[in-house]
Amino acid sequence: MLNVSETILAQFANSPSLRTIIEGFNQAIDPRELTDAWYDSVWNPQTAVGWGLDAWGRIVGVSRVLQVANIGFFGFSEGAPDSLTFGEGVFYNGSGASSNFSLTDDAFRRLIFAKAAANIWNGSITGLNAILMMLFGDKGQCYVSDNQDMTLTYVFEFSPTGVDRSIIGSGVLPRPCGVSVNYIFIPAIDYDTDFGPDIQ
Repeated sequence: MLNVSETILAQFANSPSLRTIIEGFNQAIDPRELTDAWYDSVWNPQTAVGWGLDAWGRIVGVSRVLQVANIGFFGFSEGAPDSLTFGEGVFYNGSGASSNFSLTDDAFRRLIFAKAAANIWNGSITGLNAILMMLFGDKGQCYVSDNQDMTLTYVFEFSPTGVDRSIIGSGVLPRPCGVSVNYIFIPAIDYDTDFGPDIQ
């Protein structure tokens, strides 16, 4: 406490023994450092790390662990346009076509802020573009356009990594009720192949 002497009853205020014990105890358990560390590591989402960010993820409704699609299997372009040919791809071995990937603190913090922004989104195109820039602004141009026919198009002018694809497919990007959403990637990728049938 900053003014521990003010907490001592008046009848004991002049007792040197009691004051020494109380002031020594106050110095030993000074909670200010612990409180500052707690605030920085857990309570403040801009500086939180580890468990603190996991708690914020639960609050806004996103997970640090995303499923990243495994691509690069051998095949023919007629069946799967992104398949690789002889000497490039590996044969599909029957295991799952995706794997779990845990986001770093910085990537997860961006996802948390994007989801929080989506939770309070005002329904405007400007708001959607701000969320896109929060997530992918350092990777290249990305924006959303209103097609004026109850459809929106998210445009990404960069090649997304597997993690980027998982973030896009995680549902963090707002989708207005009754509006169909399309995705365009420049250079082009096959959305259905890379994101799977569960993504709308």
